[in-house]
Amino acid sequence: MSSGAAPRLRALQRHLGSSEGRGMELVSSPLTTHVLDTASGLPAQGLCLRLSRLEDHGQQWTELRKSYTDSDGRCPGLLPPGPMKAGTYKLSFDTEGYWKKRGQESFYPYVEVVFTITNETHRFHVPLLLSPWSYTTYRGS
Repeated sequence: MSSGAAPRLRALQRHLGSSEGRGMELVSSPLTTHVLDTASGLPAQGLCLRLSRLEDHGQQWTELRKSYTDSDGRCPGLLPPGPMKAGTYKLSFDTEGYWKKRGQESFYPYVEVVFTITNETHRFHVPLLLSPWSYTTYRGS
């Protein structure tokens, strides 16, 4: 393999989620997210997000983690390896801060994705496709 092809191959493997080229922390986390800036066609690097869980019989959100997306738009290690506790979770994305850093006006100041975990042994992937005027999310694989 040529010297220029190896870094490109590693970058592609990271982007596609290959276990080769990324740390075990990514592979072991039961919850992952990937944010893509559909306006630029690139990963959304540096977007602040918070993970919370609903506690006290549905009365209070408890923040579990605050983090930022990496250069690939991913947020490694949202949760420690192992099963997730069953319950209702929320990923809050600071979209206003992301767009302001880019000098772009936007419609949504934040995006909150609330989801319920019933099977603690499954892995969960929550992608976010983002533009200044819209967003889409779904349960990924």
